[in-house]
Amino acid sequence: MARRVLAIGIEPGNADYSAFPQITPEHVRGYIEAQLLRLRDLGYEVTSCLIDLDETAEAGVTAALRDESFDCIVIGAGLREPKERLLLFEKVLNLVHRLAPNAAICFNTTPADTAEAVQRWVDP
Repeated sequence: MARRVLAIGIEPGNADYSAFPQITPEHVRGYIEAQLLRLRDLGYEVTSCLIDLDETAEAGVTAALRDESFDCIVIGAGLREPKERLLLFEKVLNLVHRLAPNAAICFNTTPADTAEAVQRWVDP
């Protein structure tokens, strides 16, 4: 049976790219889609959970975690930086801890290394 992965990240259209004017939401979406496809090609079943930066974020993560059981949850770098997102990151991490206590938790450093983050903790 394939290992199930939940990928939680910020909806690219809601991120602030002012520090990186060469990066666009479409660019980030492309990286995310490529990594989800790569994980599927490696034998994982993957669910994407892209969240907003407002009060709906917690509800989106809660719904994803309650709908299915996961072997691994990868939390994207966009949730960890900048420091203004620390509270949202903590809320997401605590939801994962409470609602998926048996899942491995991992972190990518960019949308381009999501598969490596998952592979550190679970085999396909």
